[in-house]
Amino acid sequence: MPLTRKQYNISGIVQGVGFRPFVYRIAHELDLTGWVRNTPAGVEVEVQGYLERFKDFDEALKNRLPPLAVVTSQISTEIITINGESSFIILPSGTGRADIQIAPDTAICSDCLKEMHDPTDRRYRYPFITCTNCGPRYSIITGTPYDRPKTTMAGFPLCPDCQSEYENPLDRRFHAQPIACHVCGPQVSLLTSAGEKIAERDEAVTRTVELLKSGAILAIKGIGGYHLAVDACNHAAVERLRIRKKRDEKPFAVMPDSLEEARKLADMSDMEERLLTSPEAPIIIVKKRLSTPLSPLIAPNNGWLGLMLPYAPLHHLLFASHPSPLIPHHLLTALVMTSGNISDEPVTFEDDDAQTRLAGIADYFLIHDRPIHIRSDDSVMRVFQGRPLFYRRSRGYAPRAVTLPFALPPLLATGAELKSVICLAEGDRAVLSQHIGDLQNISTFDSFVHTVTHLSETLEIKPELVACDLHPDYLSSRFAEDSGLPYIKVQHHHAHLASCMAENGLDGDVIGVIFDGTGYGPDSMIWGGEFLVGGYDGYQRAGHFRLVQMPGGDAAVREPWRMAMAYLYQALGDEAFLLDHQIARILPESERLLFARILRRAINSPLTSSCGRLFDAVAALLNIRHTVSYDGQGAIELEALAERVDQGRSYSYQIVLDYPHPLQLDFSPMFVEILQEINSAVETSVIAHRFHQTVASAATDVCQRIAAATGLDRIILSGGVFQNRLLSEMIYTALTDLGLQVFTHRLVPPNDGGIALGQAAIAGRRKN
Repeated sequence: MPLTRKQYNISGIVQGVGFRPFVYRIAHELDLTGWVRNTPAGVEVEVQGYLERFKDFDEALKNRLPPLAVVTSQISTEIITINGESSFIILPSGTGRADIQIAPDTAICSDCLKEMHDPTDRRYRYPFITCTNCGPRYSIITGTPYDRPKTTMAGFPLCPDCQSEYENPLDRRFHAQPIACHVCGPQVSLLTSAGEKIAERDEAVTRTVELLKSGAILAIKGIGGYHLAVDACNHAAVERLRIRKKRDEKPFAVMPDSLEEARKLADMSDMEERLLTSPEAPIIIVKKRLSTPLSPLIAPNNGWLGLMLPYAPLHHLLFASHPSPLIPHHLLTALVMTSGNISDEPVTFEDDDAQTRLAGIADYFLIHDRPIHIRSDDSVMRVFQGRPLFYRRSRGYAPRAVTLPFALPPLLATGAELKSVICLAEGDRAVLSQHIGDLQNISTFDSFVHTVTHLSETLEIKPELVACDLHPDYLSSRFAEDSGLPYIKVQHHHAHLASCMAENGLDGDVIGVIFDGTGYGPDSMIWGGEFLVGGYDGYQRAGHFRLVQMPGGDAAVREPWRMAMAYLYQALGDEAFLLDHQIARILPESERLLFARILRRAINSPLTSSCGRLFDAVAALLNIRHTVSYDGQGAIELEALAERVDQGRSYSYQIVLDYPHPLQLDFSPMFVEILQEINSAVETSVIAHRFHQTVASAATDVCQRIAAATGLDRIILSGGVFQNRLLSEMIYTALTDLGLQVFTHRLVPPNDGGIALGQAAIAGRRKN
């Protein structure tokens, strides 16, 4: 039987994930000869053998990949020349055009976990156990190519045992750059808040557990930064953490010790459990059980709970029983694991900075000496329509690329102001960074600049163009203007539309329902309840919520009662200040008169079409939330209340046609009816549900009219308001029942964390 020889060029996340030893093992299993090597573009393979063996080889490349590998392109070519080699080998890296893709940080694999709990294994209870199938990647890379000297493991020379594993192609630690053990690797230490070392190595772990049990607050260094941890069942400890962290009511993430314990805390679907136990190990927002041992301060006024399972070896050790009879065996069952920062600051990741910034919060520090090069918060998602929906795309997923439906020149998109994420794109690949945070303080902006530099250098993308938001005062926009490169400003809601189109592989024109809190319009007004028609090349504003005043400007975001009064004034005029309702009761008469004057004269009251402000107004009117301590709090608690009931009917609204101007969706009649129902003692949860139904019915009505007028049948749902599961389900179901195609986000968040992708697509299309 004649021999066949083939060449394979494979790109994607195929370096640093055990891909070459995987190919090596498969070739040996099938008695194939040839070679495999890394190239700047990915992995190149030449394989020789009998033709029937290639079917099994191709099947392995498709279905038996290493856990962390992601193949985005595979091209095979038959080679005429047959070589006389007698074995299959791994060659040194080749040269060529770079197409670098970096593996994200991932959770410890089952093999390493088993070894870590095995008293006979040399890595027993080692907090940094890892292999080619798991562990840190993106957070420790300092440069390319991805080799140990260009990671933060460079300062830990391998011992003979680890070196032997590292050099053995048949070992699962072959070329695993973070490989280490008790002898040669990083170690943990326990410090007081004053920086005094009181324990190290395994004693540091066991003492940390005892401190957590006693109610102490620990700052724990992880893979991408520090967490602040307390016993989630210790109410006093959780309360103390809230006070010190200056985080009044925003929910905390909880880490139970296992999936079994997670099931006691929340009702979860199969998909939610799959995501919870995945290698990416994100925080999953799940339905809270009515009775749990958790402190009620973890997620106050909220029917949902953010859960994640232990993903770093150190996390598992915090929950593990100790073999020594001298160590008490009362185990922790769940920990609060919240970002190690003061509210609104980026997560801390450098040891000195952490001990300075967190000294007033943490009682003790559990640190280690493996440096973190890139900070990375935990990813957050929930399940919508049976599939994952990101709230925050970060550790575990960044910097995984999104494939675009067309090619772009090398460019940088700087995102928006809140939930900052950057995007570097070239060809058909767009790489989004980890979540950076809100660019409203210098430390977050410094992190933004560092991320731009690191990611562009690591990916070897040299931008020829920068895309940014239309808002002139965003720090991300100013960065683009100061870059020295040509830059393109992209309207905020157009970027939302393009973001959802790009990740769904769409082209042409669509109808975009873009609901969010704040976006700068080309008319210098604050947009946020938008119906757009268009695509990457441009858009028309086909409709929007009727403009309403924002009394006090940004103060109206922090104090939703202002928006309630603005909507009531719009609906009722001066009568809004004379009627007896919840907002009038919280204002002394003198302030009511002053506020009436502000609205009549439109003093410091910019106009907005924001959907987020509409939710704020109703939350305040229903006495749910007059002031907020975090972004979207009123809307989140309004949704939680609405989910308690199922009331089908909706309130009245008006659609005002003002041709040739965009149609206006006016909710003034709804506020009159809500006041009537409040006075009739209708349950607040019923009113909240009817409000959601009203917004959904109105949005569907507008979409139906635009679809009839334009002939378009593809609808995009994007913007931060579509984090609201109840509203999203209502709108999605109503539109699909009409026979319209509805597209939502899956790969990037609907909020501003996904906006850089849309900016990149629009700017690249214009450049082309």
